Amino acid sequence: MQRSTKVTLAAVLFSSVLAACGGSSSSEPVEIPATVDLEVRAVSGLKFDADTYTATAGDIEVAYINDDSIRHTLVVVEGDTKVGSFELKVNKKGDVDLGTTNLPAGQYVLFCTVPGHQNMKADLTVK
Repeated sequence: MQRSTKVTLAAVLFSSVLAACGGSSSSEPVEIPATVDLEVRAVSGLKFDADTYTATAGDIEVAYINDDSIRHTLVVVEGDTKVGSFELKVNKKGDVDLGTTNLPAGQYVLFCTVPGHQNMKADLTVK
């Protein structure tokens, strides 16, 4: 029995060391270019960091930041139709994807297309 206690203790200590080396659970600040017009964050609970966003019509540079630990996508939807080929993807916490889309003034929805994430949406007003 003493051997199994040592093995278990060694496993716990090894796991603790690995966790300490892996960094903290808080995300480090992400540098976003000054040219970004719209910043959207995926956060835990299968949601974005806001329910509504606004942007100025024309070419809109979007930064998509993953503050969650799972994969997410971001598309723009008008009515029932995805707008163009614009899609941003973030696979793990701390990932950032940048992209530009051209949108005229109007009402849109930001949406995550990952299966099971259908509640992950927010309104986008373009003026």
